[in-house]
Amino acid sequence: MSTFPKQRTKKSKIRLLHQYYSYTGFYAFVRSSIGKAIIPIVVFIVSLWIIHSFVIDFDDLFTSIITTFSPLAILSIFFASESILGLIPPEIFIAWAGKTQAPIFYLSLLAVLSYLGGIISYFIGRGIAKMPAVYQYLELKMQKHVKMVRKWGGFLIVVGALLPIPYSMTSMAAGLIRYDFKYYLLFGLLRFLRFYLYAVVIFNIF
Repeated sequence: MSTFPKQRTKKSKIRLLHQYYSYTGFYAFVRSSIGKAIIPIVVFIVSLWIIHSFVIDFDDLFTSIITTFSPLAILSIFFASESILGLIPPEIFIAWAGKTQAPIFYLSLLAVLSYLGGIISYFIGRGIAKMPAVYQYLELKMQKHVKMVRKWGGFLIVVGALLPIPYSMTSMAAGLIRYDFKYYLLFGLLRFLRFYLYAVVIFNIF
């Protein structure tokens, strides 16, 4: 039998998905997110260079941090941040990993902790969904994220994992709407890619 009908059906599904994401504004959202992300990243890099050149020697700063605080303490702070709304930019911790004696090891630990922190945020969302009063309050506060996860599902989780969008909030929103956990875990694996790309492109860890 000819495989032409199957290929045609597959192309039709891809075309329909493309039309859906076009009509619902997903591509516009991704473009906007990338555009918004580029400026803060450039500003962050330039600011680091200026501070490093004229204010503080970051080599000395991170050496001081490494000698003052144990890696366990720093990793614990990072894990707490990644589990609760992503309060501290991961880039700071990636820079710290680059100054340790085992940068790849600590970078990998950061990626694992970020992934696990997202899972905790997901289950926080699941737990909140069982508390009507808190659920209604947070659904209103996180209305944008909840709406986007409902509309785009896994694609938004991919974007949250890769781009400078608070991954914890995206994960919590996924939990609030009880997004399929196995797909959440699968798409969330791209969180590892973000950490390694940042380390290579921005901080030259490898």
